[in-house]
Amino acid sequence: MRFEELQLIPSLMKAIQDEKYESPTSIQEQAIPLVLKGEDVLASAQTGTGKTAAFALPILQHIVTGLEQGKARQVRALVVTPTRELAIQIGESFSTYGKYTSVKNTVIFGGVKQGSQTRALDRGVDILVATPGRLLDLMQQGYVDLKGVEYFVLDEADRMLDMGFINDIKKIIKALPQKRQSLFFSATMPDNIVKLSRTILTNQKKVEVSPVSSAAETLQQYVYYTNRTDKKNLLLHLLKDDDLDQVLLFSRTKHGADKIVRLLKKKGIKAAAIHGNKGQNQRQKALQEFKDGRVRLLVATDIAARGIDIDKLQYVINFDLPNVAETYVHRIGRSGRAGEEGTAISISEPEHNAFVKDIEKLTGEKIDIVQDHPYPQTERPMTAKEKKEFEKEKQRRKQEFFANRKKNKRR
Repeated sequence: MRFEELQLIPSLMKAIQDEKYESPTSIQEQAIPLVLKGEDVLASAQTGTGKTAAFALPILQHIVTGLEQGKARQVRALVVTPTRELAIQIGESFSTYGKYTSVKNTVIFGGVKQGSQTRALDRGVDILVATPGRLLDLMQQGYVDLKGVEYFVLDEADRMLDMGFINDIKKIIKALPQKRQSLFFSATMPDNIVKLSRTILTNQKKVEVSPVSSAAETLQQYVYYTNRTDKKNLLLHLLKDDDLDQVLLFSRTKHGADKIVRLLKKKGIKAAAIHGNKGQNQRQKALQEFKDGRVRLLVATDIAARGIDIDKLQYVINFDLPNVAETYVHRIGRSGRAGEEGTAISISEPEHNAFVKDIEKLTGEKIDIVQDHPYPQTERPMTAKEKKEFEKEKQRRKQEFFANRKKNKRR
């Protein structure tokens, strides 16, 4: 199928042609006709499958039609998404696809002063892209009125629930008109997601896109097996290679990301972290410096990395392997795009060796093992009993630490 067959209006087709899109992705081919017909849609699709265009294009078309019929400018479409980066990216997509229309959109999110966001709202917008916290805040202050919403999109629903936004989402839904078109996107469909979808959607049509299970053919994948205590030394060893001049590195935790950045800076390597504890200005500054080449390594957590799109990124390093194989594929998919060459390097400590097997099972291909390095793996993974004892001891030490700190305060 080609985009011409989706019956999109000329102004949208012109924008699509500017982007050199020819054939819609699977999610776009299935969802766009349904959204144009006014159906509620329950879609299972990961970031990177083209889902933003799957809801942005038909929503733009609906709003253009409404404006031509003389409808007043108000928030007619609301897109709620979990992270600032993803909200910004979605807003940019609406601007890109709607550049030959008169439709106005704006993005609101926390972590920054609200002044510029409220001024944009005062000027009038048709499409509002928001993170839950800031949206509820501005609703309570009277800056946002959702009574005119005709199109509602809940994006990355599984991440929303993982991040504890369920109560915020329920409050937002209560403020929406009963009569509306609702679109629900989630990478996974556990029971709590399906249950939530039933409270949002009416006679929904299901659209499913298989999870990404393979990397680009131009992407080379390597794994280095090492000990947990040697991971940082191995990373520094890898970075002696000047060819690794722009690296997106994944850490499992926010605290871990900050520790890696401190280590690298101490060694004279320019690095920046991007995660949920960083302010929006800090995150945008770090991302821009990385894109401009002023920072060599951008250290990110999975949630903060949602929405990051870097042209011709060649290197991705998994300092901590994810315990979900699909997450690995999504991480490394940021390299080797559009026929460009890319390299994905993973560092595996003993406890994560099983994750490598899971990844290979999902992708159906072996990851090349690099054995010739100075920090080979000599430890063995802990048994279930050892893990239990280790966690018990860790908890005991934690309790002891806080008990001693309490005693010292009393003194």
